[in-house]
Amino acid sequence: DGHAAEDAMKRILVTGANGFIGQGLVQRLNLERRPHRVALRLADAAFGDQAVVGDIGPDTDWRRALEGIDAVIHLAGRAHVMAREADALAQFRRVNAAGTANLARHASAAGVRRFVLVSSVKAAADISGATPLRETEPPIPRTPYGVSKLEGEQALRSFAGAMETVILRPPLVHGPGVKANFRALLRLVDYGLPLPFGSIRNRRSLIARANLVDAILTAVESPGASGGLFYVVDGPTLSTPGLIRALAKALGRPARLIPCPPALLSLVARAMGRGEAAESLLGSLALDDSAFRTATGWTPPLSQQAAFQDIAAWYARSKARR
Repeated sequence: DGHAAEDAMKRILVTGANGFIGQGLVQRLNLERRPHRVALRLADAAFGDQAVVGDIGPDTDWRRALEGIDAVIHLAGRAHVMAREADALAQFRRVNAAGTANLARHASAAGVRRFVLVSSVKAAADISGATPLRETEPPIPRTPYGVSKLEGEQALRSFAGAMETVILRPPLVHGPGVKANFRALLRLVDYGLPLPFGSIRNRRSLIARANLVDAILTAVESPGASGGLFYVVDGPTLSTPGLIRALAKALGRPARLIPCPPALLSLVARAMGRGEAAESLLGSLALDDSAFRTATGWTPPLSQQAAFQDIAAWYARSKARR
């Protein structure tokens, strides 16, 4: 319909365009020829219409970046602080809380119609109990990163009267080009080594980058998303052994899982200083995203199995190049 066509041509400002999610989003915007501008710390010839804004914080000047913009997709944020940086919370807050508040203030003043903040499940919790988390439960962030993301959400919501706001809280995002723990797990599964994870009985939600990008664009367009705070996932929860079996199947490898008490694995990981990685392997973090699906009618375009096959194909290509 005409309204959808008009919505599709909204001029979008994307922050964090050279991050993992941002690269997937810009690729999709280019593919669909949607008018957009990217806000970058430094100029980058890989992008078309761009505004160089420097570091994101409470004093960033967004005026030039926001000229003629109808919708903002705010992906940029600080996810890591070096262990030796004692003021981790202050560092996270500067970008994720004060930086978001400052961009929201500028966007509101510039007449932006809708602001979509891609936050994180860490703003609410690091673990879930017997039932999946829902947006109505009070947030209890346990890390400086999570605290700063929650404060960023709260800052944006204070502008809700001036412009339409949407907050998305994705869980672990995976896809071609994935790094960190997920990539390490891929490598272990590919090697075909016996893995001591057979006794783990956890439940974790995931989302493929392509599905998250689709959800973000739905959040930009859907009337039902306005004013909402949503979890967004793309398939059933998986246990760590279930994830390993799914990846092994996609890679064409056997899943070699041997039983080992999770308490022992946790003890060993902590002794090695890998407590956080152990938590993501052993703990549960399940989310209920029915609110987003109900509000917008969204369904993920890519099945969980197809998403894992995409990762396996990318991994095989990158291995061949190495």
